[in-house]
Amino acid sequence: MPPKAKFTKEEIVEAALNIVREDGISNLTARALGSELGSSARPIFTVFQNMDEVQQAVIDSAKQLYADYIQKGLAETPAFKGVGMQYILFSINEPTLFQLLFMKEQAEIPDLPGVLMLIDDNFDQILNSIKDTYQLDDESSKKMYQHLWIYTHGIAALCATRMCRFTGEEISGMITEVFTSLLKEMKSAEMQGKAGKSHD
Repeated sequence: MPPKAKFTKEEIVEAALNIVREDGISNLTARALGSELGSSARPIFTVFQNMDEVQQAVIDSAKQLYADYIQKGLAETPAFKGVGMQYILFSINEPTLFQLLFMKEQAEIPDLPGVLMLIDDNFDQILNSIKDTYQLDDESSKKMYQHLWIYTHGIAALCATRMCRFTGEEISGMITEVFTSLLKEMKSAEMQGKAGKSHD
């Protein structure tokens, strides 16, 4: 019979998350994890086959934490502004996990339309929140998403790396200003496109 697990998977992942939050994923070693659990490293490997599995479990857990923030944002009105605010809040509250998910070098450099689908599992939900709320077509919704992500990611990266501090009021005001301007531009472009088609 295999040895009985001393720790549950959830306990090991939580301990691993604590290490990553404090020291980054590069310092997530079997020895460090065992120390965090108050044990040797041996019990870890009654649950996980190797440290690569532990790292993947940490990444999956970080993604779920981030998804919880996004769900809160989607429940706000307007939803897309709520998502932007929650994205930045995640970077403030979980700076190391934010960097792990959204500030790591990619094996192959994606283009702008592809990067959001690559890094964010919530892409479709967020995109639909724009289409449904503002009645924009697919192309305009994707452009809006891309522009706002670049802007909010910039703020979030500044927060996650402690380069700059913003108040909640400042963040809300900046997102509103940029979003309002972009929405006006997208609506105008759609109207011009429809007018052009009606003359054809």
